[in-house]
Amino acid sequence: MTEDAGDKSLSVTRDMDIEGSRFIYRMITDKSVKILDYDYKRCVGCGICVGLCPTKALELGPMKEISTGLDAPPVIMDLDKCTFCSMCAGFCPVDAFKMTSEGDFFEKGDLPELNTYVRMNEKCLPCAICRAACPEDAIDVEFTFQKKEEIAPLKDKSGGDVKGEIEIDTDKCNFCGLCAQFCDAFLLVEKEPTPDDPAPFELLLVDEDKCDYCVLCQDLCPEEAIRVKGERRGEAPKIEGKLVVDDSKCTRCTWCQAVCPYEAVDIKKPFTGEISLINANLSKCDPQGCHGCFNVCPSHLWYVPDDGNSNIAIKQDYCIYCGACVNACPKDVMKISRSEVSHTDIPDSPWAGQWRDAVGSIKTGERHYPDISRTLETEKEPPRKHVEVEMPDIDPSYLEAAKKRLEKAGSLLSSAKYRKGVEAKAREAGEGKGEAAQE
Repeated sequence: MTEDAGDKSLSVTRDMDIEGSRFIYRMITDKSVKILDYDYKRCVGCGICVGLCPTKALELGPMKEISTGLDAPPVIMDLDKCTFCSMCAGFCPVDAFKMTSEGDFFEKGDLPELNTYVRMNEKCLPCAICRAACPEDAIDVEFTFQKKEEIAPLKDKSGGDVKGEIEIDTDKCNFCGLCAQFCDAFLLVEKEPTPDDPAPFELLLVDEDKCDYCVLCQDLCPEEAIRVKGERRGEAPKIEGKLVVDDSKCTRCTWCQAVCPYEAVDIKKPFTGEISLINANLSKCDPQGCHGCFNVCPSHLWYVPDDGNSNIAIKQDYCIYCGACVNACPKDVMKISRSEVSHTDIPDSPWAGQWRDAVGSIKTGERHYPDISRTLETEKEPPRKHVEVEMPDIDPSYLEAAKKRLEKAGSLLSSAKYRKGVEAKAREAGEGKGEAAQE
């Protein structure tokens, strides 16, 4: 690879390591080290990177088999073709590709990438619902308020002098879990969230053997769903804590937004679009035997309805329109279309056109690849103006005379004796010229 017009050259080497489920690709030059980290267990096989890659270095694996149990990378790379341009890393909706570099490379912000987020706004308490509902375990909550034992230690109830009553108003309780975080007397009963019912809890129980009716839980409850008759012992703490979303796990599926009773979750998805079921193929779907779409979907939006009217159903609000299910389905049961791609600005640069084309292809599916053949094409010559040529007039008598002479010459040439005589005269003439030249 030539660095400039002089004698200097740039040495480029590539290598690959495997660490668990991660393929570590490297491109090492005299000026930089670029590392592309691909976690194939994180990859869902949506194929967006395959369509984006300007050198066709990425290829989609056998997704129908992978989605039903084959342990193989959903995306396969030809390292010799990869230019480490970072398109795959910048636009992977599940962060299966990550690009890092040392040395001479673009700074963050110089290259476009998906612009997505999950943010908790000022309405967040925080509580424990979203953490329990998240299908990717991407949410963690650290509560910093004091627990009941620190404010009012449990009284000894063996003497029978601790009396009171506690009641939960199930119409008001939203299972936020704050009471259970505050006091060990409360127990939230979990259930398996489903797309059509994502709530992670179904019941709140009170172990009255651990309750001394201190009234603090009543004061703490944000929904006023707890009523206690007893002796108030101290002051309930202010609800405080820190909620953290792990971007390396979060897929922007919106389950947290769906279960939050306080409208405290703001989400920007990578894509907007539409997912729909193809009714003509629904009867071919076998969700119990296949389960391919369930296994690859990063949004966990597929479920089998209880009504018996359909083999399979979706919760469209959760979809990020990645298209992994389309690649996985052996029966073409669903289709995806994308109308918008949420991304950072494309800087004005010589390669801006390729980035615009790549981003546009996520919506249209049509990719115009750059010419890397290193061949030159000449400009096409414009069509010439047609010029009419006027044929000359021919005198028939001259044409007849020429025809007779050609016929006479033809008869002479057909005679072997005549041809030999002509050849002999030609030789004599040639010898005479040679003697004259010598003199």
